[in-house]
Amino acid sequence: MAYSAEISRNNPTLFIFLIDQSGSMADGVPDTEQPDRRKADALALAINRLLQNLVIRCAKEEGVRDYFSVCVVGYGSKIGPAFSGPLAGRETVPISDVGNMPARVEQKIKKTDDGAGGILEQTIRLPIWFDPVADGGTPMCSALSQAHSIVQRWLAQHPDCFPPVVIHITDGESTDGDPTNAMKSLTALSSSDGSVLLFNIHISSDGTAKPVAFPDTAANLPNQYAQMLFENASPLTYNMRAVANSQHGMNLSDGARGYVFNADMVLVIQALDIGTRPSNLR
Repeated sequence: MAYSAEISRNNPTLFIFLIDQSGSMADGVPDTEQPDRRKADALALAINRLLQNLVIRCAKEEGVRDYFSVCVVGYGSKIGPAFSGPLAGRETVPISDVGNMPARVEQKIKKTDDGAGGILEQTIRLPIWFDPVADGGTPMCSALSQAHSIVQRWLAQHPDCFPPVVIHITDGESTDGDPTNAMKSLTALSSSDGSVLLFNIHISSDGTAKPVAFPDTAANLPNQYAQMLFENASPLTYNMRAVANSQHGMNLSDGARGYVFNADMVLVIQALDIGTRPSNLR
């Protein structure tokens, strides 16, 4: 059965985060608590929290096990590796190196429900690996081409791995052509366990557009560009649907795709969690 390969230190998989860092990412994201919050800032926080969770997921008594490697590619005024600090310039990084080499650790306020109708504020320490950038155009085709090369090299070394997962986050249309062929070329790559998985996640400044999460049809999407991103996103695996339904309260059908439209940060975080839980670790 496809998408059932064991993920282990001997057979790791790859996560690629393909992040739109164009000038429009400086626009505000709908947020009643922080109305001046930029999309780039909110997204950076979500990515850093996810990287921390990936490290924790791989942590054992003897240290962080290399079940995954992680690649973060930003695209805007330039295209390339987007880690900060000691990992800057590195393309594909084992999760143990991610855990051991954050750029810095910051104090953040985490708000949680106190169970009695109130909100508790807790100060937490959050490692930072990825900083917000908002500059330039949206060279999506070139960025997808770079992701294709990275995945191709990975598969040559790990032909039997759980297929790499590419999580592409953008807030606008490509400025270097139609990305359809680049997306199809990326998802045509495969390991012996199945095709590469592509998530397309829209974030938006428009608080009035209705969010759509993991649809099984393009019928309710507002335009052809959104429909194109949906059609080129991969169907969710059985395990991903199970995570969405059991842990995030969704009710996804067998045809649900890895596409989210007009995502607020809650939806982005949910999509990142679903996309990075391909199967049980061994």
